[in-house]
Amino acid sequence: MDNREKILAVTALSAEYCRALQTCRDMEPEEFTDRMVNLLPRLYLAFTDVEPDETMALSEEDEYFETYVDEDFYDSIRRGVEVLLGPDDTFLETFEENMKYSDTPIAASVSECLADIFQPLFNFISIVRDSEGEKVEAAYRNCREDFAAYWAQTLCNVLRALNNIKYKS
Repeated sequence: MDNREKILAVTALSAEYCRALQTCRDMEPEEFTDRMVNLLPRLYLAFTDVEPDETMALSEEDEYFETYVDEDFYDSIRRGVEVLLGPDDTFLETFEENMKYSDTPIAASVSECLADIFQPLFNFISIVRDSEGEKVEAAYRNCREDFAAYWAQTLCNVLRALNNIKYKS
C-alpha cells in the first residue's frame, strides 16, 4: 500500500471517529466507551504509521487551512459527550504540565479531550472533502504535525480514562 492509500485509510478512520462523536447522543454510555476504546488506538497507530514524505511538503497556500470547527460546534461535541458520560466525564490528569507544581490533583474532562481530538480530525476530513481529495496529502501533513505537537498525548491520556470507565467495577 502506497502512502496515498494509507492516507485515504486514515481519512476514513478519522471520519468514523468524527461520526461517532457527532452521533454520541444516540448511543448508550457503554456503547460509546467501547467505540472510543476501539477507535483511539487505531487512530494513534494510523498517525504514527504514515510518515509524511518529502513530496508532501506544505506549499505556502496550504500552510493555513480553513477551520471548520468553530467554538459553538466544538462545544456541542464536547457537551454531547459530557452529558452522555455524566460523572464519568472527569478524570485525574497526571501528565498536565502544572501537575508537577501542584499539591492538589488536576481534573481533566473526557469530553474536552475527545473534542480536542475531534477538532483537527474534522478539519482534516473537511479539507479532503471540500478539495475533492486534491489536498489529501497536504491536509494529512498538517493534521499529522498537529498530532505530534498537540493531540497525541491527549489521545493517550483520554484512552487511559476511557479504559478505566470500561473496566470499572
